[in-house]
Amino acid sequence: MIVLDWKEPFTIVSEAADEMGTDAYVVGGYVRDMFLNRPSKDIDIVAVGSGIALAGAVAGKIGKGAKLSVFRNFGVAQVKTHEWELEFVGARKESYTRDSRKPVVEDGTLEDDQARRDFTINALAMRLNREGYGELIDPFDGCRDIEDLVIRTPRDPDVTFSDDPLRMMRAVRFASQLGFFIESETFDAICRMKERIGIVSVERITDELNKIILSPRPSVGLELLELSGLLPIIFPELSALGGVEIRGGIGHKDNFRHTLMVLDSISRHTGDLWLRWSAILHDIAKPAAKRWDNRLGWTFHNHEFMGQRMLPDIFRRMKLPTNEKMRYVQKMVGLHMRPIALVEDEVTDSAVRRLLFDAGDDIDDLMLLAEADITSRNPEKVKRFLENFRLVREKLYEIEEKDRVRNFQPPVSGEEIMSTFNLPPSRPVGVLKEAIKNAILEGVIPNEYEAARDFMLRKAAGMGLPCPGPRDAQPS
Repeated sequence: MIVLDWKEPFTIVSEAADEMGTDAYVVGGYVRDMFLNRPSKDIDIVAVGSGIALAGAVAGKIGKGAKLSVFRNFGVAQVKTHEWELEFVGARKESYTRDSRKPVVEDGTLEDDQARRDFTINALAMRLNREGYGELIDPFDGCRDIEDLVIRTPRDPDVTFSDDPLRMMRAVRFASQLGFFIESETFDAICRMKERIGIVSVERITDELNKIILSPRPSVGLELLELSGLLPIIFPELSALGGVEIRGGIGHKDNFRHTLMVLDSISRHTGDLWLRWSAILHDIAKPAAKRWDNRLGWTFHNHEFMGQRMLPDIFRRMKLPTNEKMRYVQKMVGLHMRPIALVEDEVTDSAVRRLLFDAGDDIDDLMLLAEADITSRNPEKVKRFLENFRLVREKLYEIEEKDRVRNFQPPVSGEEIMSTFNLPPSRPVGVLKEAIKNAILEGVIPNEYEAARDFMLRKAAGMGLPCPGPRDAQPS
């Protein structure tokens, strides 16, 4: 039996509600998570009356440690302290028009409020007034659905999803987060109503998608999005990875299934959203890059570079950040084949230096992605590749310790090149700087100032640049 502890903040809400003569309940996700023994920091309070007035009374009881925010247009108020975040709303019932997900709201009873909620597991309520404190109100058998691991709507699912189509994404998100199953009639309704997702803002869709991606096994959610028909609408590039084309008895792998395997593998190692996005997008250009070669079979040449170029359009359309987060994902997508190339070829020092230089501080993430990308059904092949990756990691560590090339800048700067040869900003300056960098990465010279300057002078002489006079002092 679940018992609602008589503790702050509930004692404060209870006292304020009793003084106002208002019935108050904690509802939704907080109650659900009590039954699931999951931590929950968001506490939703329903008042049968004015939620804003109850929030004001609670903030007054807490005192100066409370921050009260009121959103009168929505009939909602928040009370935040350094420990809690409470959201207050009056019990209400809602009605919708066909072309909008913004409801017409009226005052209602607790039963009205529970009936308008998305799923039975989120329609649970516990009383906060002293009389009857902790009493569970469960009109739609949400507790049974929690026991049975089922996601089901309180009302007709067609009505629920037509009213607020974002609930279709939320059903998939809860299935992915909680390991629940979407009840068959509810899932069939998602399939029928999928086009309604078009009236929901891109920002809200992407927010739910990110929550799915951050779930313990994100493949569950993405698979459900694909099966329901939502994925081709909200993320057509990912859906397009699915399927196998066969020619001459030879078929390529299903790149959608492969991507989900890579994503799940990455997710077992990290909760970083952007590395998970890198896993989702690493092969995103394969449909565009796919070619049949009579000698080689199916090829996907340069899909990593094509994928890099696709990312800005995808990020802009999905309202994802087009800042350093996107550039990080571009780097991961563009470089994800490089560690595999090192495994397949002889691991040379120069190739390792270049990988370290190009990946910089993201080399460990890149290696995680590359290892997750090995999804062969042949266990011996996987074992061989992972052993080779271990050798590559050892080589990376050895080269980094010896040559310090991660994020390095050539010891001779462009400014020094210009002053040495009395040159303006020009092509010869770039040629010399690039030559110094390549000489260090190829192991021709060590990553040291004197060696780099001597190499610069020899290279400049070969280019016919005037020999400089004696050097008074080396730069500090």
